[in-house]
Amino acid sequence: MSAAEEERFLALVTTDPTVRAVLERAPALGLPDSWLTAGVLFQTVWNELTGQPAGTGIRDADFFYFDADTSWAAEDAVIRAGAVLFADLPVPVEIRNEARVHLWYEQRFGVPAAPFRDCADAIDHFAAVCCCYGVRVDTAGAVEVYAPHGYDDLFGLVVRPNRRLAPRHVYEAKTARWQQQWPELTVVPWDGPTD
Repeated sequence: MSAAEEERFLALVTTDPTVRAVLERAPALGLPDSWLTAGVLFQTVWNELTGQPAGTGIRDADFFYFDADTSWAAEDAVIRAGAVLFADLPVPVEIRNEARVHLWYEQRFGVPAAPFRDCADAIDHFAAVCCCYGVRVDTAGAVEVYAPHGYDDLFGLVVRPNRRLAPRHVYEAKTARWQQQWPELTVVPWDGPTD
């Protein structure tokens, strides 16, 4: 993974007005270990690489933070504050405390999840390797990227399973939708190679 690849990634994702707005405004929430993640990032790259208009196929912007207060009341207060802060954006910003995921994951996806250690750990567990990205801006305005698998799959339009947590049916449902929107993708089957 090179600095040039990271610069290319940032140049592509920050062309999207939603990404720019979330990165500019998010520090106002004052959340610990917070990151813009997932689809709004990798799908923005796909849109740029395939010539689709900004925002195509993007359903929401996932924004993670990690707080030891795992009460629903605390998370709900953050979600409400974010709803006001991001109200004018074209897609909802879905804010989640990743310290709480293990409390509801099995009920929603059918498999248990161990508690995450931090947001990087949560990002490491996304359903596909190409999903594993996070970007944040600190209070001084410095941009940080988390890209544990590098950029080869992303820039190569390759989707391969990350079998750390998400079950097969989740991966297959996501890839089916993505391939309809971005037919240029090469989707590696669940039982295919992971590297």
